Amino acid sequence: MATATATAKNAHAVGAQRAQVSQLTPYDWVALDKRGKRMKGTMPAKNASLVKAELRRQGMNPQTVREKSKPLFGSTGSTVKPGDVAIFSRQIATMMASGVPMIQAFDIIADGQKNPRFKNILNDVKQGIEGGQSLHESLGRYPVQFDELYRNLVRAGESAGVLDTVLDTVATYKERTEAIKKKIKKALFYPMMVLAVVFIVILIMLLYVVPVFAQTFQSAGASLPAPTQFLVDASHFMQSCWYIVIGVIGGGIAAVVIGKKRSPKFAHFMDRVALKMPVMGDIVRNSAVARFSRTLGVTFRAGVPLVEAMDAVAGATGSVVYGDAVKQMRDDIAVGHQLQLAMRQTGLFPNMVVQMTSIGEESGALDNMLFKVAEFYEEEVSNAVDTLSTLLEPIIMVVLGTIVGGMVIALYLPIFKLAGTF
Repeated sequence: MATATATAKNAHAVGAQRAQVSQLTPYDWVALDKRGKRMKGTMPAKNASLVKAELRRQGMNPQTVREKSKPLFGSTGSTVKPGDVAIFSRQIATMMASGVPMIQAFDIIADGQKNPRFKNILNDVKQGIEGGQSLHESLGRYPVQFDELYRNLVRAGESAGVLDTVLDTVATYKERTEAIKKKIKKALFYPMMVLAVVFIVILIMLLYVVPVFAQTFQSAGASLPAPTQFLVDASHFMQSCWYIVIGVIGGGIAAVVIGKKRSPKFAHFMDRVALKMPVMGDIVRNSAVARFSRTLGVTFRAGVPLVEAMDAVAGATGSVVYGDAVKQMRDDIAVGHQLQLAMRQTGLFPNMVVQMTSIGEESGALDNMLFKVAEFYEEEVSNAVDTLSTLLEPIIMVVLGTIVGGMVIALYLPIFKLAGTF
């Protein structure tokens, strides 16, 4: 009973401390030190007078103290990107490995954050640790930024007393996965931009250029060739129903995006289609295998139980098809099957991956084998993305030239026809 009362008092004290900290207002200050050198910074306090008093106590002469201005579009700042979490993981791992206390490491990293939202998150996590929570418990208040896999790895590191080593492994994992994502996005950005430019060019020609030629042809009374007539009819349709065309395209894209989020069957179907596409299918497949191998290797090395880790691994593959397969593997492992046998039953993993996993299980070096598999398929993804970029550039140029050139030729066909009559 006494222990419960003490726990309740501690929790109340921690809550009061957090409430008191949250009520402080940040102030920007400018002061002169003992040498007359101009110094500036930010200090949280209840009012400006307390900031001035603290500056004088530190031997500085305050010049200006004003409340820190809030961002124009709200105080939350920009969203926290996975890349921000990857950089934070590397920083905290490096500092802890160098012997910097965790609280001090959080202070240093938060002070250097340019993203105000992530800075607030790090400060709140630090306050949770100061209040007696473990790191994984404090991170648990932000499940979007620090997912289940991240928290499980941190918890395993804390339990085994090797948190700095686990954080270093997590940092490497985050950096590798983000590097793959960025490379794939970079490869897809160019063709998507070119297609958008093609669509805009076609729209401008149908709305503004073709009508001018159509009026000229009509006044000349010439019969139009089939390609030109088709182009004129398309221009008339676009002028009267342009909002329908844009609505159909926008609605189609929105339907696919929303359908993938809300319908598991539709998401599974879209992933199946993506896996069967030439070149792109290999990138999706190899990327999923690389993420699976690296994530499972990290969790296994951190000491997370295999069955428990599979749920987090399923969400890290980046593919609904492979995610469902990993959940099926989890059920097989739970009833006593070996990992390599469960992988073979899915029919989705290459034979080399299954064989190396089998060797890793038998030799007791499963994590090392999984890391080797991950490195191999990450290199495969990198090469495939480079190949895709090389293939797409000439194809896009040909498509762009064919569409725009075909429209120009169709517009000039009646002129050539009229010129041939004289």
